[in-house]
Amino acid sequence: MNSLPLRQVYVDGRWTAPRATGTISVENPATLRIVGEVPDCGSEDVWRAVDAARRALPGWAATGVEERAAALTALREALVKHRDELAETVTREMGAPLSFSRRVQAGLPVRVLDGFTAELAAATAEERIGHSLVVREPVGVVGAITPWNYPLHQAVAKIGAAVAAGCTLVLKPSELAPLSSCFLATLIDGIGLPPGVFNLVPGRGTTAGAALTVDDGVDLVSFTGSLEAGRKVGAAAAGTVKKTCLELGGKSATLVLPDADLVTAVEDGVHSALHNAGQTCTARTRLLVPRARLDEALDIARAVVAGYVPGDPEDPATLLGPLASAGQRERVLGHLARAARSGARQVAGQDIAAALPPTGHYVAPSVWADVSPSMPLAREEIFGPVLAVMAFEDDDEAVSLANHSEYGLAATVWSGDRDRALAVARRLRVGQVDVNGAKFNAAAPFGGYKQSGIGRELGRHGIREFQEVKSLQLPV
Repeated sequence: MNSLPLRQVYVDGRWTAPRATGTISVENPATLRIVGEVPDCGSEDVWRAVDAARRALPGWAATGVEERAAALTALREALVKHRDELAETVTREMGAPLSFSRRVQAGLPVRVLDGFTAELAAATAEERIGHSLVVREPVGVVGAITPWNYPLHQAVAKIGAAVAAGCTLVLKPSELAPLSSCFLATLIDGIGLPPGVFNLVPGRGTTAGAALTVDDGVDLVSFTGSLEAGRKVGAAAAGTVKKTCLELGGKSATLVLPDADLVTAVEDGVHSALHNAGQTCTARTRLLVPRARLDEALDIARAVVAGYVPGDPEDPATLLGPLASAGQRERVLGHLARAARSGARQVAGQDIAAALPPTGHYVAPSVWADVSPSMPLAREEIFGPVLAVMAFEDDDEAVSLANHSEYGLAATVWSGDRDRALAVARRLRVGQVDVNGAKFNAAAPFGGYKQSGIGRELGRHGIREFQEVKSLQLPV
């Protein structure tokens, strides 16, 4: 950590002093200590980075599949070599338990790069349609704006897709968790990418992020964050009619059909809601169970929650760390106060609240019953360790409850009959459905319906978001 060039920007293949003079302090949300500082960049640093990316674009766009694949492989090897250090950095900047950071925060990016490499040839292949040759070309310069909840994974997902597509990019990480992106930039500096292909400009969303979004030298903005921020990015990007790829919020559901293994399904649903302190866009924060088995499901949920006592995220035994910031903690507590006022009933986690660490942005995990579909607890993305349990009578009502949301990112369906689970999964208006606990596929398209976003990330489909399609009409 101490060796990272934290007060510099990475532009045109080298670390350099920013034009901006201010800095942003990065707080460890468990200890409240400052663990680093990065530049508080504005328009001038963004312009400089975009200019470097534009100058590098013709050369990188002309490279072949083999050279791009070699770059992805080199980055993968660097991530594997420094996996523990990257995990520790993420834990210190945003509070994820170290065990989770090693497995997911630093582990998932490796699988993401594997997915890009495996699908690179197919994603860039030419196609014949009648007398036309259809070719895929890099969209150009990508402005990548990443969030604080999975800071390394989201950076690698955007960098990997851009490199694979032949694009150049400027990365603006979240001001809450920029340290892992700085670490990542040092690794990229060592893999031999041509100067300007990758550039890093830390700063705030309202300044550096806004400048990157409206810059007419940027051809595509890839943004991951809240629905509110995504709306602003989309509106600003429309001024120059640039493409956008927006991965926004979610209010995902676990559907437990009557013939499912109730214990396995409910345990899985609770874990999904509480991983990363609930700060996951795909967190399944709604648990839908048969009405006849509601009490049994609540008992199972209570038993799982009992193991999520918040603690020191650097302790390997800790399952639940702090929320990422004081502001995030206040937002979650506000949601819970409104839930109680609306008539929802907390059925788990009350005893844990009394045992929270004295320092840090901690919130106790909680499970809520008596939740109606119209309550904010059932509709709004809380982004904290909170689970709403709702009951249904049959498959039709389960589907209706699951689809009763402005979001449409993910879901899980559990059933003893795989065909029944698939039939229900097909009726859900979401971008990704896990059937009976199936594992995440880092090469499959990831993204949402409705207000969960625009476009897809990862694998072949993620690369294609960063491409333009050209038809060459050939003489017959």
